[in-house]
Parts: sequence; structure tokens; C-alpha cells
Amino acid sequence: MDNASSQSLRLQAKACAALGSPFHARLLELAADDLEVGGPTAALMAPWAGEDLRAQMAAAVPLRLLGALHDVVLSGDDPALADAYPKPGKDFDADRAWLQARRALADHAARLAAFMDHEPQTNEVRRSLCLLGGFLTIAAETGLPLRCFEIAASAGLNLNWDRYRYDLGGHGWGPRSAVQLPTDWSGPLPPLAAKVEVIERAACDRRPVDLADPVQRRRLQAYVWPDQFERLERIRAAIDVALDRGVQVESADAVDWTRRVAGPQPGAVTVLYHSVFWQYMPPESQAALHQAIEEHAKSATPKAPFAWLCMEPPPGNLAGMEVRLRLWPGGEERVLADVHPHGAAVALRA
Repeated sequence: MDNASSQSLRLQAKACAALGSPFHARLLELAADDLEVGGPTAALMAPWAGEDLRAQMAAAVPLRLLGALHDVVLSGDDPALADAYPKPGKDFDADRAWLQARRALADHAARLAAFMDHEPQTNEVRRSLCLLGGFLTIAAETGLPLRCFEIAASAGLNLNWDRYRYDLGGHGWGPRSAVQLPTDWSGPLPPLAAKVEVIERAACDRRPVDLADPVQRRRLQAYVWPDQFERLERIRAAIDVALDRGVQVESADAVDWTRRVAGPQPGAVTVLYHSVFWQYMPPESQAALHQAIEEHAKSATPKAPFAWLCMEPPPGNLAGMEVRLRLWPGGEERVLADVHPHGAAVALRA
């Protein structure tokens, strides 16, 4: 028995329960039981068997397993498994679904293993909602148009943040849009009256999702939890917006790309931003990216400011999530908000 792998499944089960996915919570508990008796779950998690609990959670191994199963469901290649998964207006039974899932782990072992070899690319659209207060603060404080550069952008859905409609606890922001982003908002409101003009936007990812490819498009949806139907509808609407707008994500290393394209320019505020990305970088890459950001910050002026906006866990605590902002000249770090990982709640700090 691999104790760390079993613990990671049970820990992620608790997280899924807390974040509103009882289906995935129960599936992971049953997967942990299966792993402990040497079932097909153990073989799929074998590549991480030598790693401790923290490393497995940082690599999101349990989420890879869930995403791989959901991908098979969405593909329609296993009708029995798909029939056992949640559907709108239909009660679901996670124990029944597990019987089909356990069979699928063996029947589709090679396919599932290949899916799990790639780190998750969730591209949760409501992370735009978490970052919105930062963008509005930057616009209000500089009075300049924005140049927006997203790293680890996956499919680039959050590159369209200003093209979505937001509901901040009854206070609206943004244009009419097929993508509606409500949240449980608490604390003060961001400067909703700030003039926002995005004059340039670009994004990179080490392995970007090509939305024109139906297989890659399905993979992106596979990481949305199957009993959270509104999230699935939301990401599909955001995919349609991205395809309509011709969003492109460059295949590039975040450090090299940041150095090359994200330097400040006069007449606009340059905003480098990312969400739930930092923890997946090795320490040496984190240090290199931090250095690249500091280099751009040194050349920032009042007429060419530079901002670093991020939604990441607090240092040393993967359980929480907060939005932080640094704006140069000056560069003091501010924690703007405590947020739900999927944007379901935002608590803006005073």
C-alpha cells in the first residue's frame, strides 16, 4: 500500500466535499479504498508512488485521476460509465458510478495514464472574477489603458476577462455577454467606475490548449467537476467567446516569454497576471520569474507603470487562495482579497 497516495486521495476528497462536489468526494474515497487493496487505482498512481503527500498534492495527482475519468465520459467512448455519471435533473449515485469507474480504470488504463501524465490545466473562468478587483484597482490608480499579459494561460479563457458580465453580490460590471460570472461577494466593492480600456492582450503557456482541436477542448472541460453543471455551462460559453475572438496562446516558457514581451511601455500600464500556477513551478523557475519581474519593475515609471497581479495560495499554505497585487513605481505588495479557488466567493479586503 502506498500511504502517501492513499492520503492524497482522501485529502482531495475532503477538498471536493468542501468545494461543492459530493460526487467527486465519494469517488475519491472509494478510489483510496481500491488503492489500498492493490486495485487498478494503484497502477495509475504508480508514477507518483515515491513522492510524499505534499508533492502529490502540489502535482494535483488526485485531480489528474478525476479528470482522466471525466474525459472518457465526455468522449462517449464508454457509454456505461457515462450513464453512471451526474446529469442535470437526474439523481446520481457515486457508489454505482464507482463500479463503472473501477472497471474503466482497467479497460482504459493506457489512455488514462497518458491523460494523467500532463499536469492539470483547469482554466476556471470565474478566476477572472477573482482578479477583476485587481484590474479595476490598476485602472483606477494609473488612469491608463491596460496591456494584459497572462502566463500559464492554458486556453486563454481568462484573457477575455473584460468581455464577461460580472455580478458582485447584486452590483454588475462588464458588457452584455454569454458568459455570466456571479459570486458570493463580501467586503467593499472595487472601483467599478474606473475606465477600463484593454489595448493589448497576449498569453503564453508551456503546453497551450488548442480550442480548435475537439480533443483538447474536451480535456479542458474534463477538469470541471461533473456534478457542477453551471461551471460546465460557463466554460463552454467562454470557449465559444475565445473561438469567436480568435484568442491565441503562445507556446513558450513563462520566464523567457515574460522577459521578451512584458516590459513596460509609455502610455499604458503593463499587467502581468496568472492564477493557480505558481505552485506547479520548480523553485528555480519561481526564482527566475521573480527576477524577470523585478527587472521590468526597475524600468517602470509613472508614464509606463508595471503591475504584477496574481491569484495564488498564500506562501506555505496550499489550502487557501488570495489575490495579490504589486504596482510599480512603488511596488508594495497588497493582498486584495481572499477567494474561493473556483471564484464562488470573493472577500475583498478593506
